[in-house]
Amino acid sequence: MHRSLINRSTDFMEDFFKDFPGFYIRPLHGEAQAPGPIRLDVKDTDSQYIVQAEVPGASKEDIEVSIDGNRVTVKAEIKQEEVQKNESWLRTERYHGVTTRSFALPIEVNQKEAKAHYDKGLLTLTLPKKTQGPELRLAID
Repeated sequence: MHRSLINRSTDFMEDFFKDFPGFYIRPLHGEAQAPGPIRLDVKDTDSQYIVQAEVPGASKEDIEVSIDGNRVTVKAEIKQEEVQKNESWLRTERYHGVTTRSFALPIEVNQKEAKAHYDKGLLTLTLPKKTQGPELRLAID
């Protein structure tokens, strides 16, 4: 009978901690993890690329987009909220820090016409393709 009560108690505790995976293994507080990669979708139309990048937790002032020919780089800093001395956290999983994502497009971007918009964690880039002038034929001397 005693063994039966122990097994029930053990089963209860195991079931309870299934809701908290890694509860015993990972510390309940401490340093937050580094930011994960910026996830993005790229749409190709006849005249432009539309890029949608997930940058949750960043403010638009902390996002940088640079374009060099056909290479686009998105860099974001996610800042950690200030922790008060008297606060006691059981778990911290939200990350903070700097994350960067670079990618190349098949055609160069018209940098002067490019636009960026950020709303609710989603960065949308409108990147017009650089048009090539008319074909140039060289005269042969």
